[in-house]
Amino acid sequence: MTYRVNGNTFDEEPAPGQCLRTFLRSLGHHGVKKGCDAGDCGACTVWLDGAPVHSCITPAFRADGHEVTTIEGLGSPGGLHPVQRQFRDAPGFQCGFCTAGMIMTSATFTEAQKADLPRALKGNLCRCTGYRAIEDAVRGLVGVESAEPGKAVGRSVGAPAADDVVTGRAEFTMDIRMDGMLHLKVLHSPHAHARILSIDKSAALAVPGVHRVYTWKDVPRRAFTTAIHTDHLVDPDDTYILDDTVRFAGQRVVAVLADTPGAAEEGCRRVAVEYEVLPAVFDPEAAMADGAPQIHGADDPFVRDPVRNILLEIHSHIGDVDAGFAEADVIHEATYSSPRVQHAHLETHGSIAWMEDGRLNVRTSSQSPSIAKVKLAHLFALRPDQLRVFCKRVGGGFGGKQEVISEDLAALGALDTGLPVCFEYTREEEFTTASPRHPMTLTVKLGAKADGTLTAFQVRNVSDTGAYGNHGGETLFAGGAAVMIYRCPNKKYDAYSVYTNTVPSGALRGYGMTQPAFAVESAMHELALALHMDPFELRRRNIVRPGDPLVAMHDGPDDVMFTEDGLAKCVDLVDRALARTADQDPHLGPDWLVGAGVAASLHETAPPTEHISEAWVTLGDDLMYEVAVGTVEFGEGTSTAHVQIAAQQLGTTTSRIRLVQSDTDRTGFDTGAFASAGLFVSGNAVLRAAGAVRDRIVEFAAARTGIHPVMCSMDDDGVVCGDHRVSLAELVASARARGIRFTAARKAYGSPRSAVSNAHGFRIAVHRVTGEIRVLHSVQAVDAGVLINPAQVRGQVEGAVAQGIGFVLTENFRIDENGVMVNPNLRNYRIPTYADVPRTEVLLVDSADSVGPMRSKGMAECSINPVAPALANALQDATGIRYRSLPLTPDRIYSRLGEKQPLPKASST
Repeated sequence: MTYRVNGNTFDEEPAPGQCLRTFLRSLGHHGVKKGCDAGDCGACTVWLDGAPVHSCITPAFRADGHEVTTIEGLGSPGGLHPVQRQFRDAPGFQCGFCTAGMIMTSATFTEAQKADLPRALKGNLCRCTGYRAIEDAVRGLVGVESAEPGKAVGRSVGAPAADDVVTGRAEFTMDIRMDGMLHLKVLHSPHAHARILSIDKSAALAVPGVHRVYTWKDVPRRAFTTAIHTDHLVDPDDTYILDDTVRFAGQRVVAVLADTPGAAEEGCRRVAVEYEVLPAVFDPEAAMADGAPQIHGADDPFVRDPVRNILLEIHSHIGDVDAGFAEADVIHEATYSSPRVQHAHLETHGSIAWMEDGRLNVRTSSQSPSIAKVKLAHLFALRPDQLRVFCKRVGGGFGGKQEVISEDLAALGALDTGLPVCFEYTREEEFTTASPRHPMTLTVKLGAKADGTLTAFQVRNVSDTGAYGNHGGETLFAGGAAVMIYRCPNKKYDAYSVYTNTVPSGALRGYGMTQPAFAVESAMHELALALHMDPFELRRRNIVRPGDPLVAMHDGPDDVMFTEDGLAKCVDLVDRALARTADQDPHLGPDWLVGAGVAASLHETAPPTEHISEAWVTLGDDLMYEVAVGTVEFGEGTSTAHVQIAAQQLGTTTSRIRLVQSDTDRTGFDTGAFASAGLFVSGNAVLRAAGAVRDRIVEFAAARTGIHPVMCSMDDDGVVCGDHRVSLAELVASARARGIRFTAARKAYGSPRSAVSNAHGFRIAVHRVTGEIRVLHSVQAVDAGVLINPAQVRGQVEGAVAQGIGFVLTENFRIDENGVMVNPNLRNYRIPTYADVPRTEVLLVDSADSVGPMRSKGMAECSINPVAPALANALQDATGIRYRSLPLTPDRIYSRLGEKQPLPKASST
């Protein structure tokens, strides 16, 4: 057999049954990614004799005698292929994990295919961008801008890693080969609730290549929480690395370590486990009822009410809701439910661990290496100096990697054997064992005067935390933001985080606010109908304004600075946009019903628990500024923003900034990149550190020239002091001779905080026969403060809207009567494709934040929150029927279209 890859001939031959993807990666072509291994996502796309194929479902032997081209071989030596250049300059990526596959597919397009991108791109998925940026790249549109020295903020400069991303050189977690590396696979429980009576691992250990079989008896018995927060006490320590009781179908039971993934999988198949099956409960209301199976022991100290399976409950009130309802002219009450949603980041969870000079090194796909290090040190009784945790580029996160769920087993194997250990999740494991969004059921009761003034606001929230409590309490508190958005003297919030025998829930973009936003914003629309009032007007009369207290659960002081009327501006912008396009709807015929809907959202710019970040900035002997910060880059754009902030502070260009990030050996502590804190908190740390270095350089130059520092200023290559200019080279040499370094470290904290506002509007058409929904117009207005990078802000909004559309229309996490997920793959779970995502008009409020870096606000988190209720409100406006349970699939819509006469419609914009 002869294999030619990128013009080179290889003597290696694939193993029997090996797919082309794994064979190419074994040859060192790591630009070929794994997103599904089922032909669903396109991340592994390569050319076979110039034609694009999904290499994960192409047998390697079929490449014999043919020419294979990967992303690494696409461009000319030392240069980029035109399509690589287009994806760099659009820019057509965020995390970049799908980019190689997108480019390999797009580079083959004919003009006819470019004219029909919904069909041409149907085999390539992206979870980050919302696809508009990819379309721009395919069409050759340029969005990247240059920036003059000291003027980087406000320009759409390119990402520091752009060239590496489009050429396949960017390293993700698994893009490394290590001699002697072992592979770890996990045997998962088939039962939703069971006690393990015995485990026989003898047959597994007899499999050739198997080194270890770990059971609950072979691992440290230390309780911990997989959730990542600075204060671990906000989450319950209710989890073990491996346990003798399983509480959901899919929970890991045994870990097998072997020379190859195949041997490890065979070892898992040969482990004999005897279970005592226990009663299970899958509904949180049933779990709270008398006589329900107890999921955790009655003596567990972390459970608020183990008999009723309640992890945490909240009961709070402001004013007197009973009195508020008594004075109301109109009362609306209804129950709304939203399901589990999987992150579906295209890079699955994974970690590689090894020992080096007596220290444990863990390379992982995480949103917080600093806290992962803290947890691993706890689990394995290691001192901080005995452990390094770091990340390369991470292929998407969205909160799913705000957990420690792969690092522990990889570390266990490396510590035990002394050999490198790789543990990489399959796509099925992502669905069945990783932490999806919490299912929530909320009953909302609103009272209002005839003029729309709210008199009472009551919410009951039941959240399904699954088998373990990671993030269960924090997401419950976060839901108060949906209540905080409206003024009302009487509020009541009752909430329950409940254990069930289902996959543990976790953090997902919107973090406990998306589900309550759906309920509250839907209820506000229904209240507007009952009042015969325009939904926009009802919101205008009740939304919080600057000077109003932001109250949801208590009326005590807080650290949120709410100084701008951004929320009202967002609502007005969406109102005008829908009005402007009202007469542009295509004529679809009598079978289509048309309606419009709006929803609003308010989001605090950092979590209420303390968020910490430390940045180090140093001017090196090579006259490059090194910025070291612990924040991970996984598509949210913080790397680019940090470089821009530093360049602005130092009066230089972004090309002079060298970024070091997400490595506990090389960066300071950083709580993690979640809740948009990667910009708000870490950005402030970079701002302060860069400012401190600038001041030191200026002061040194002033002392050298005898000019007062106030008369000195930096430019790209030096310091101007009055009529004199001293180059950076001179200053560095002079400082070095005196033993002085231009370096500084600064910390930033997630307090005080500010508030981000946004509103979304949809105009949709609904087919009265099939229940199909077509989006005619999608618009979101956002209050993002000063824009560090306008293109990135727009991209974050579009990506959040795309995820929101999946949440409301296509994604369906199905669990059977035994608690087993029945559609654990991308094809049947159905994240949005290019064809599913409309173009969203993004409108930006002219504003400036009071406490954010460069007066900016993070936008990666909040833009998803109003999407589902806005679309559900548009559906009611079109059909006159209220759908209160997600997702709004065509069959669910169709089943109710003829059940009753339409209700009075809300007044049109």
